This record gives sequence, structure tokens and C-alpha cells, in this order.
Amino acid sequence: MEKNISILGSTGSIGTQTLEVARMYPNIRPLALTANSNVDLLEKQAREFRPRLVCMADEDRARDLKARLADTDIEVDGGEESVIRAAAIDGADTVVTAVVGIAGLAPTIEAIKAGKNIALANKETLVTGGHIVTRLARENNVKLLPVDSEHSAIFQSMQGFRRSQIKRILLTASGGPFFGKSRAELEGVTPADALKHPNWNMGAKVTIDSSTLVNKGLEVIEAKWLFDVDIDQIKVLIHRQSIIHSMVEYNDNGVIAQLGAPDMKLPIQYALTYPDRLVMAGNELDFTKYGSLTFDEPDTDVFYALELARRAGKTGGTAPAVFNGADEAAVELFLKGKLTYLGISEAIAAAMDGIKAVGEPSIDEIFDADRAAKEFVYKRVM
Repeated sequence: MEKNISILGSTGSIGTQTLEVARMYPNIRPLALTANSNVDLLEKQAREFRPRLVCMADEDRARDLKARLADTDIEVDGGEESVIRAAAIDGADTVVTAVVGIAGLAPTIEAIKAGKNIALANKETLVTGGHIVTRLARENNVKLLPVDSEHSAIFQSMQGFRRSQIKRILLTASGGPFFGKSRAELEGVTPADALKHPNWNMGAKVTIDSSTLVNKGLEVIEAKWLFDVDIDQIKVLIHRQSIIHSMVEYNDNGVIAQLGAPDMKLPIQYALTYPDRLVMAGNELDFTKYGSLTFDEPDTDVFYALELARRAGKTGGTAPAVFNGADEAAVELFLKGKLTYLGISEAIAAAMDGIKAVGEPSIDEIFDADRAAKEFVYKRVM
């Protein structure tokens, strides 16, 4: 198996784990790596894997990186356009989209237009532009291969079955660090508290979103587009152990589940090697360590951002972009100490009520909605 890949966001959690998989399988060769600002790590990755191109969205840091790699034949480019260039690089057959936020939408679209399969870890791409991305994927005969553990589990549980036979998708959630807490108990939550995820090692934005259930709401909308189901066919279950990554219930009430250790390397590897399943050292699931697997309903009175996401997904148009943009701004403010933890969901709700959704939006209208939502939250808080 030969696989040439481009990794957008190679210094983040998913990007570094993708390179761990590439390290195990030398036939998986990175041709391009991109990062936002982590010069030290990107230089280290570039020297180890020797891609043709490395890009930094931050142009000042790109100049620094270029000076550091002057003794190599690796090309260095900078700016947001350079990330798009890396996404469409000649010779790559798969693009791993591991950047965070709506910043992943434009490069993913260009990668699809260039005929690249997408190993999708950037859920905001489908949340904000699902109607465009899925249409382009069909037109260009491109595969959208999920990297999120939950969506990979659903994808794996669908192998050998027809989508028309799906009754429900059962999307699992760990519940984050605040499972079972009341609204009063969350009033004094700090960023340090919210960043203590019980099961997963993720970046700051995704970890905060996991704690508020915003992340699960984004995954509900993403699943709608990936698997061509209605929002009402997707049920969220709190599964504290994070062993069953998600399940699919079929018309005959049979349920197929995918189980595995709470680790991202398996879904990353499956997206890169699909339809093959290659040997993975370590990472085995030891059932004797788990006395029980439990399931609970999410508390949408306290963690009501999940219901806001479902509302956005049903409304469609630019409503999901407003939901996502408001959350990006609110999480940024929370991490800077300028917004309370409970204020994150409040800010999202206010933006959704204050900004009218546009149906069947263009790319420009999606980005306009994103900017409007962020500005709404900034002005509301600052």
C-alpha cells in the first residue's frame, strides 16, 4: 500500500498522531505539512519526514521557519493561501484536515476540487458547509473518510449494510469533566477545570467544547451530512468509559457497535488505509479492566448547547455557521478569562436569536455568518 498524504494542522493533537501512524508505516508518506504557529514542532516534523512543502498560516513564523530549514531542500510557504496550496498539492491522494474551526472549510473544498480524498478531522467543515462539501465530493468522486472516533465508529458499523436500512445513529459522548453537575456547581468553573478531560487528550478548543457538549452538537450536525440522515435520527448517549465509540441501529432493531481503547490512532489509521485494516502495535482493548459499560441521557437543561446545535442543524442554511462562530468566539473569551463558563452557551443562544439564518448559502455567505456571529459575541461581552 502506497499512500501520499497532506496534513493540515500537523502540530495539533490529530496531526501529531497521524504522523505516529506514518512512523509505523513508511509507505504512508507526508508530502505537505501545515501549522498555524508552532515553529519548533513543525521544524522537527519537517526534518524527520522530509515533506516537499511545509506551510505556516502565520507569515512571520513562516519566515522564521524558512530560515531554520535553509539547509534542506524543503519548500517553506506562509499565509492562509499556503494552507490551501498544501491541501491541493500534486501527488497527494489523501488530505488529513486536522485544523480547528471554520479555517478548515476553504482548504478542504480546494482539496476536493483537486480530487483528493479527505480524512476529515475538522468537523466544522461539514457543520458550516455540509451542503457544498458533500455535493463537491460527489461531483469529484472523492471519499469523505471520518477521523473523529465517533464518526469512524459509525462508518465502521455501516460496512456491509445499506444506509437506507439505518433506523438511528447512537452517538456516544464521554460527558466531559462536569457530568452530573448542576448549573449552580458550574458557576465558578475556570479554564483549568474545563481542560481536565477524563478520557481524551485533545487541544484546548475541542476540550472546552467537549465539556459544554458543544462538541457533541457539532458532531450531530456532521453526522447528518456524512451519513445522509435526519437530525432526529441521531441520538446522543453519555457513555463515561469511552469504549463504545458509537453505534448504528438498523430497521430490524439490531445494533452494531464499534469498540476500542480511548485513543485516536485507530480511527486515523482506518481513514488512511480504508478499506484495509492493518496491524497496530499496542492499543489493545482489555475488557477485564472494565467491570461495566454505562449509558445515560445527556442533561440538556444544564448543557443546553447540545439542543442549540440540534436546532441549528434542523434550521440549516447559515444557522450552523452562526452556532459554530459564536462558540469559537465564546471559547476564546472564556480561555482569556473574559467570559464565564456558563456564558459560553448563553452567548451562542443570543447569537442564534440575534442573527437571521440564510438558506442555501454560498461560501461567502457562510464566512459572513461566521464573522457576524463572532462580532456579535465580542460586542456582547467586551
